[in-house]
Amino acid sequence: MPIYAYRCEECGFAKDVLQKLSDPVLTECPQCGKSTFKKQLTAAGFQLKGSGWYVTDFRGGDKPPTTATSATPVETKSSEPAAPAAKPPSTDSTTK
Repeated sequence: MPIYAYRCEECGFAKDVLQKLSDPVLTECPQCGKSTFKKQLTAAGFQLKGSGWYVTDFRGGDKPPTTATSATPVETKSSEPAAPAAKPPSTDSTTK
């Protein structure tokens, strides 16, 4: 169901209203009671109801597969020799 924004031209009261497409347009302001309540032109808003697909349906589940450009890794040649792996510091308790 769409959510419509209404605003009174007389008193400035504004309200978002959840309406069916077949519901009549509101004209009477609930604040001041005058017939100057007009539907505003806004971005479309809607409310999802019932069963169906929602963003939260897949939270915590498996991540979707990613597309890879190549099934095998590409090796690159370097003119410099690879550096030896750094040695982790010793945890010997005798050295202080």
